[in-house]
Amino acid sequence: MQSVNMLEAKSSLSRLVDAIEQGREREIIIARNGRPAARLVAIKETSSGPRIGIAKGKFEVPDSIDTCNEEIAQLFTGE
Repeated sequence: MQSVNMLEAKSSLSRLVDAIEQGREREIIIARNGRPAARLVAIKETSSGPRIGIAKGKFEVPDSIDTCNEEIAQLFTGE
């Protein structure tokens, strides 16, 4: 575990992030006035889930889809 002061962290942030991304460091402690203030760690990758457009080509939008637009707008505005 590496520890750096705030000034060093500000001037070499990209190098510190690279060290975390490349696995050379598991965490880096950033200190302010000699006391630990923050911890720089890698973010665990998460599943992004279904993508927008995943249903493309799975159904057909009817030509009458816009026939109730005014009624739907009134439901939103409460008129």
